[in-house]
Amino acid sequence: MKFFSQSFVYDDPWSIVSLAFFLRYPNPYAAHVLSCDVISRNVTPEGTLQTKRLILKRGATPKWFPRGIVSRAESWVVEESEVDPFGRVVNCTTRNLDHVKVMQVVESTELRATPDGNTMQTTQARFVSGFGWGLTKRIESHGLNKFKANIQRSREGVSLVLRLLRESRLQPLALGSGETFAGGFMPSEPSLRPATWTRAEDKSHQNEVYASSQSRTAPSTFARLKSWVRWG
Repeated sequence: MKFFSQSFVYDDPWSIVSLAFFLRYPNPYAAHVLSCDVISRNVTPEGTLQTKRLILKRGATPKWFPRGIVSRAESWVVEESEVDPFGRVVNCTTRNLDHVKVMQVVESTELRATPDGNTMQTTQARFVSGFGWGLTKRIESHGLNKFKANIQRSREGVSLVLRLLRESRLQPLALGSGETFAGGFMPSEPSLRPATWTRAEDKSHQNEVYASSQSRTAPSTFARLKSWVRWG
């Protein structure tokens, strides 16, 4: 088994970072995510919000991996989260549902408000392979190294959504408001909801952005990034 742990501080309040975390798909730093759907959501008697989402991700096996073992390069991932607006903490766990014998990846993320008004993100992940054939350690090491290489891109995706939230009028959505939250309110995809993202839709959207840009001066970097996010 391989293990990974890392912490990072966002210079933004917990309520906004938490909202950005749940709205992080789609974004240009997560092209491997094909779809993300809520399959259940409920408020507990304690006033916390529990959500389960099903995510479809695209991947690729390394060149040295035996051919014919993995029939497809896509994997279903279940994400289970709990938001505590009173303690100002989000706990989220993801795990793959298929290819588990090749490698099971369990990732845990905690978003916690800090005393100075920022948000601490702690990410932990473990990689376990039961494949055998003398490849177990190599598969686990490959998963760990790939995860390390992608975690920065994951944070960049959340940071992009944070920037859009700061510049929009939706920032007052108080995910951390205990009274409003306990009453049943949850700003989950009401006005900033990424639709299910397919490669065909993405290509069509890019073509529209490109065509419109030909009639005016080149768009700014932020304008190009902003075009990746679908507004509900």
